[in-house]
Amino acid sequence: MKVSVIGAGNVGATCANVLAEKDFLKEVVLLDIKEGTAEGKALDMWETAPINFYSTKTVGVTNNYEATADSDVVVITSGLPRKPGMSRDDLISINAGIVKSVTENVIKYSPNAVIIVVSNPLAVMTYCAYLAAKVDSRKVFGMAGVLDTARYRAFLAEELNVSPKDIQAVLMGGHGDTMVPLPRYTTVAGIPVTELISKEKLDAIIERTKTGGGEIVNLLGTSAWYAPGAAAAQMAEAVLKDEQRIFPVAAWLTGEYGMNDIYLGVPVKLGKNGIEQIIELQLNTEEMAALNESATAVRSVCGVLDTMKLF
Repeated sequence: MKVSVIGAGNVGATCANVLAEKDFLKEVVLLDIKEGTAEGKALDMWETAPINFYSTKTVGVTNNYEATADSDVVVITSGLPRKPGMSRDDLISINAGIVKSVTENVIKYSPNAVIIVVSNPLAVMTYCAYLAAKVDSRKVFGMAGVLDTARYRAFLAEELNVSPKDIQAVLMGGHGDTMVPLPRYTTVAGIPVTELISKEKLDAIIERTKTGGGEIVNLLGTSAWYAPGAAAAQMAEAVLKDEQRIFPVAAWLTGEYGMNDIYLGVPVKLGKNGIEQIIELQLNTEEMAALNESATAVRSVCGVLDTMKLF
């Protein structure tokens, strides 16, 4: 089995490294536009193989998409971070051009690959990749919910002084301020979280989760990479091993939750075909209203791409 990771920045390199250390792949290819970056990082990873005891070969290339041929999964992390003075529309314009080009090259050499998009702004870049790939929407989806849920679970584990292994949760909607946490579906070893924590503390954790990315930017001066890279790797693993795992991902909706033609974070079952099933939860009125609000925000961002007439 083979995975290609496009973009050898911090997130892409972390994703490649995590996948290599899991030791179930034949090869991980890391591709970047900057000469030597992917090659150097892939070589550094390969030199850890005797230490961390794995056989997966890590290969780095500069803009050579032939090296990605016959990938089973492709993870796209390419794109620029938003810089001071750059509008949201500017960022979408630049990154959409990058993601469109990357996706077209990926599909040329790996027409059957499942594509996991990590580039930001997440929903609109996943939409862009879907339009460029011209494949079944079940094979193109975005990574946000796994990361957001991990942050939520980590904060809860810290507050409750329990292992994060025992916390299960569902988050829906967009990536960021409009995400929709669902305390009703949050459990600790099967126990509803609401029985273990006060509403005030839970609300504070939910708010911290919504701004989790910003918290790290404020501390580091740059975006997170360990958790995002690991989240993308976990999704790839579920597909490659046909695990039928349930994760929240940015999926293309065709009537689910009463919505059409939008990439939105919902719980799905991931397996060898990509999204095997979109799971429709029985949301209450308040939860559904929050999801609709999130969808409205996502549509406004995706509308920017539509006006660009890239497709």
